[in-house]
Amino acid sequence: MQYRKNRYGEALSLLGYGCMRLTRKGGSIDIEKAESEIMAAFKAGVNYFDTAYIYSGNEMALGQILEKNGIREQVHIATKLPHYLILKSSGIDRLFDEQLRRLRTSYVDYYLMHMLTDVAEWERLKSLGILDWIAEKKRTGVIRNIGFSYHGNTDNFLKILNNYDWDFCQIQYNYLDESTQAGVKGLEAAAAKGIPVIIMEPLRGGKLVNLLPEEAKDAMARSGRGWTPAEWAFRWLYNQPAVTVVLSGMNSLKMIEENVATASEAAAGAFTKEDHAVIEQVRELIRKTERVGCTGCRYCMPCPKGVDIPGVFRSYNAMYAETKWSGRWQYFQNVAMTKEPTFASQCIGCGKCESHCPQGIPIREKLKEADRALRPLPYRIGIALARKFILR
Repeated sequence: MQYRKNRYGEALSLLGYGCMRLTRKGGSIDIEKAESEIMAAFKAGVNYFDTAYIYSGNEMALGQILEKNGIREQVHIATKLPHYLILKSSGIDRLFDEQLRRLRTSYVDYYLMHMLTDVAEWERLKSLGILDWIAEKKRTGVIRNIGFSYHGNTDNFLKILNNYDWDFCQIQYNYLDESTQAGVKGLEAAAAKGIPVIIMEPLRGGKLVNLLPEEAKDAMARSGRGWTPAEWAFRWLYNQPAVTVVLSGMNSLKMIEENVATASEAAAGAFTKEDHAVIEQVRELIRKTERVGCTGCRYCMPCPKGVDIPGVFRSYNAMYAETKWSGRWQYFQNVAMTKEPTFASQCIGCGKCESHCPQGIPIREKLKEADRALRPLPYRIGIALARKFILR
């Protein structure tokens, strides 16, 4: 196993264990299977284990396994504060204390504000006294590192990143999200500050394996590398020195073995010009399934009315390149849950965007088409309720 260091010199395994996808049996986590897998990863050198309050049963399972095997002090636990469940300042301690009990620990190594999508959510936490709370927890050693996990656009990521002296951050990043979510711009901005970056969704929930076009798989096979689609995705990430840990939701011993082997061998800067050409070819093959030929260049931005044009199109394309649910979920995270609305319906048809689009996309027409697909009536209702609750 290879390791990269955090800002304080601690070594973190290049491969991290994402506990969200632990196998369930009869509605509960299969604790015996989870233990065999977590211990196999630990023995292979994995020392970073990521969970969250809302992952049903996961904190308790991880805490039980670490305690039973006497390895708590040898690993780094990362878990998350569900800020969207907090109505007043007393709720912060209540939830955190519950997490400590679940995890059977007296401290958390890496604690994140969970799933921020807009700087407004961080500002709301600040209004509830989160800065003093963090300072006290860090002073007493109950929290060792403070960070945030992020789903949203690049601009809001940079605002949050620059709003506080974070110890680390966690972003969705893979070869399809290079110019969406926090993107490579966000990754490099964090690295420039010396902030470790934890990567989630390296395979987009398995879609870069299970939903790859056959032509894309053939292109990878023709390279002669002998890498699986998953290995291509991981190696693309490991090639970037700004990446500190890549999380994988491993739930089989075979998956652990394969991922550990890759993380033990892949090195920053080892990706060749030919390897990058294969990834670009794969991207192009995936784009053939898209409804809008948007490359995410953002020349169309800013929109005078605040429409997140690339975000809308990325989500719309994902409905057809992946699944309808996937596209709508991306839309919810990246577009719908910003403090200031960025919906396609805000377009007034001025045409400014089209005059700057290098792809010649009829943006105004496609925005209407995308909005109809992404926001059928039940989703409009759900988004309205979520905005009222989370962005209150």
